[in-house]
Amino acid sequence: MSVIEALVLGAIQGITEFLPVSSTGHLVIFQHIFGLKEGNMAFDVFLHLGTLLAVVVAFREDIMMIIRKPFNRLTYLIIIGCVPAGLIGFLFKSYFERTFESLLIVGFGLVLTGIILKGSEYLANKNFGLKKDMQTSYRDVLFIGIMQAIAIIPGISRSGSTIAGGLIVGLEREFAARYSFLLSIPVILGAGILEIKDIMVEGLDKAMLVPYIVGPIAAAIFGYLAIRVVMGLVRQGRLSIFAYYCWTVAAFVFINQFFFH
Repeated sequence: MSVIEALVLGAIQGITEFLPVSSTGHLVIFQHIFGLKEGNMAFDVFLHLGTLLAVVVAFREDIMMIIRKPFNRLTYLIIIGCVPAGLIGFLFKSYFERTFESLLIVGFGLVLTGIILKGSEYLANKNFGLKKDMQTSYRDVLFIGIMQAIAIIPGISRSGSTIAGGLIVGLEREFAARYSFLLSIPVILGAGILEIKDIMVEGLDKAMLVPYIVGPIAAAIFGYLAIRVVMGLVRQGRLSIFAYYCWTVAAFVFINQFFFH
């Protein structure tokens, strides 16, 4: 892998991880249409660590508050919000893995992501959500957690689904986005830990030393920028503009499958 390829892959990972467009969906699309094979396992883990760094930097104040006072309401909300995805991912892992083989599932997932984004903003404009951490119930975050679990399916955006879930249950716009990104930290960290054992078997490619550095840095920088973009759009009530992008990509997927496959 060249340095340029590592830079491009890192940028794509950082952008699609946090914009509501489904990073896994884009991965499946690239693999099917361009005949790409699975990448270097260690490189993938390093890219995820880069996106993790982006979240940590963007929400360092919240994270420091949690570190200083770990037994607070926000901590409990994050833990409970992670439960549905953890349980569903563990119990139905093999079923979800099969969905990565179907480009049509990605297409339908992108359509659903667009509907979720549009619908949640419509409801948010009517609900005037004002809930922050102290007003948010555990039932609220369980619903958001279920939305995150659904996003295991490629094509359904994790960030889009969880932010939308927050808006649907009446969270204040900025808090809905903040909570969504904080909720991503255990998810990204957990995925990295699960893959470390595979890296121990596969080992590190010494020829990949520079890409191992460049890729994660690109993922961190572009991931941070994507977070700032999403936060700004959520405050303005304009996150649903990504619905049109999701529907456009889905249209190309369906055209490819039905007419050129």
